[in-house]
Amino acid sequence: MSPRSEEPRRDATGSRRGSSRGGRGADPRSGEPGVGGISDARAYTPRGRTIREGGGAARAGGGAEQRRTPRSSRSGDPFRPALQVLDGGRTGATRAGRRPTAAGGRAGVVRTVSARPVREPFDDDELPAPRRRRTTPRRPARPATARRPARKPRRPPKLADPRRRLRLGTLLALALFATIGVRLVFLQTVDTPAYADGGLANRLAVVELPAPRGAIYDRTGAPLAHSIEARYVYADPTKVKDPVATAKLLSPLLGVSASELAEKMKERILPGTTTKSQFEYLARGVKIDKAKQIMALDLAGIGVHRDERREVPGGDLAANLIGFVSQDMVGLEGLEAKYDDLLEGQPGKKTYEVGQGDLAAPIPGGYSQTTPAEPGGSLTLTIDRDLQFQAQRILSTQMAQTRGSVGAAVIIDVRTGEVLAQASYPGYNAADPTKVNSPADREDVATSFVVDPGSIHKAITYGAALQEGVIAPDTAFPVANAITRGGVTYRDTHPANGRRMSIPGMLAFSSNVGTIEIADKLGKDRLIDYQKRFGLGRATGEGLPGEASGRLLPADQWSGSAYGSVPIGHSVDATPLQMAAAYAAIANDGTYVQPHLVKEVIGPDGKRTPGPKPITRPVLSPRNAADLRTMLEAVTTVDGPDGRATGLAAAVPGYRVAGKTGTGLRYVDGKQQPGEVGSFIGMAPAEKPQYVVAVFVWSPGGEGGAVAAPAFREMMGFTLRHYRVPPSLTNKSPKFEVFPR
Repeated sequence: MSPRSEEPRRDATGSRRGSSRGGRGADPRSGEPGVGGISDARAYTPRGRTIREGGGAARAGGGAEQRRTPRSSRSGDPFRPALQVLDGGRTGATRAGRRPTAAGGRAGVVRTVSARPVREPFDDDELPAPRRRRTTPRRPARPATARRPARKPRRPPKLADPRRRLRLGTLLALALFATIGVRLVFLQTVDTPAYADGGLANRLAVVELPAPRGAIYDRTGAPLAHSIEARYVYADPTKVKDPVATAKLLSPLLGVSASELAEKMKERILPGTTTKSQFEYLARGVKIDKAKQIMALDLAGIGVHRDERREVPGGDLAANLIGFVSQDMVGLEGLEAKYDDLLEGQPGKKTYEVGQGDLAAPIPGGYSQTTPAEPGGSLTLTIDRDLQFQAQRILSTQMAQTRGSVGAAVIIDVRTGEVLAQASYPGYNAADPTKVNSPADREDVATSFVVDPGSIHKAITYGAALQEGVIAPDTAFPVANAITRGGVTYRDTHPANGRRMSIPGMLAFSSNVGTIEIADKLGKDRLIDYQKRFGLGRATGEGLPGEASGRLLPADQWSGSAYGSVPIGHSVDATPLQMAAAYAAIANDGTYVQPHLVKEVIGPDGKRTPGPKPITRPVLSPRNAADLRTMLEAVTTVDGPDGRATGLAAAVPGYRVAGKTGTGLRYVDGKQQPGEVGSFIGMAPAEKPQYVVAVFVWSPGGEGGAVAAPAFREMMGFTLRHYRVPPSLTNKSPKFEVFPR
């Protein structure tokens, strides 16, 4: 037996294998017993495979130890790819082209997985050597007969399906776009008006369309006051570079002092804020040609804009009646204030979309809405401007004889109650109402001047006595030189010395004593009643604001002296217009007609509407009114050996005139003022009166009586000629007997 055969064989792990008993072994495949060391003996591999001697495992050096790789091509080991790399090739085969490294060397290179030494078992140990635990899992080698079936390869980790992610992402994107689309449709259809209106204010421009104020015309249609287009000049103090230099350039064009303009152009903080003022008026109502010159200067911070200007062609003509307006076209006094709601127009406006930039030009096809301006209504007065002019001229001329005096003149058409002229002294220029000595100079004296009328009130006392039958046109009775009532003595300026005096004589000489005696027979209650019928004690409602109502002394407040003072026109408060209206009732056959100034109203559309219908009421019968007018003629005609009547200076050549003089007192805030109020009220032609003229003059020196009658004469003469009233040539005044026998 060869010693070689007795050498224990080593398996791939380095363990020696051999027969444990006598060295014999059986062939595992043939089942025949074999002897140890025989060449056909087969080595058992850990994985159940054998390698024949002399096979491809060892070609040379029969004594060389056979090595087997511990790999199997059928293993499901997850580390197999790595082991293949270490092994240098595929399982179960040597690499192509390997050659022995030495002549007597091994046919191939056998690599083991582990570099650690393997513990060899003892020869008599039939059990395989124990395996050292490896850090990496490895299947133990098993005999082929005991090998378990190959385990199914472990599935790799299941990854997410990319197609599901793609579908999910697509759905999310579609949902997002759908939501945006629905929202856009909603905004473009449902919410369009709301969003459009919300942004509209930021791109809208509003231009105010001024409405011209209505005009005031005289009875012939001539303008007394009307509005014309003008400009206002303003400054932005924050942009004015040099206020002083700018003011010097504007001063001659605006007619305003340079110092005043420079002061307006100084920067200032608006009251109650921290904001600087960016707008200051420099002038209002500037004429257009002047405004063009200002614009040509191209001054920094100076601008011009459309404005309205109140034009008063007559200057001071009827200024106390018409009044004036503010710079904002608001009526402040006179008829301008009384009828401000009618005269004021309703401004319009134009609203349109503008583009960006300095031009702010309208957007073609953009939003645009225009509310047209509505001009104010106009007034046609009963005033005749020619007659008004003459009344003012005559009054001013006569008043020049006095100092510090106040005067009024009223001319009334007795049939209609229309006021044809109403003059005041002093007057003012309505175009520049600030140039007056005091605000009182702008008042209408005829409606605001409250006085004790004096003897002109006697016509009311005599008219009431006639109507009540207390006296007749031919009544006469003895008249003393004085009479006492309540401890007060009343005297006559033309003493009768106890002689019988006629009613015309009492009026001609203005007898206080005779009038008081007649009033005693009439009684205070009936006298007060007729005072009211003639329009005393309440405003006439002519149409001017602030008209005084006057005052009548109630019967229960009469003192003993009132029985003497009231009948002759004292202790009675009345205005010149009230007294003129009372005489117009006598002239109008005893019918009172409310005096008025407004003839008709002209609407913005040109439609004409008559003014308010005047109040009328009967006071005297036509017969008694005619008798009273005849008796009043004595005042302007009696001139004989018995004396001269008080109103001869009021006679109008060629016309019969009936009227009465008066001397009264003026009270201000309950205090009697120095001087006297001289007056004359008359009507002509006396046989058929058409006009009444009343003149009142208050003078601190008492010269009023000398002024009133001559002023009446001139005014009445012009009025009769102006309206072409025929003279009383064939029908002259009767001869009056003052002291009948």
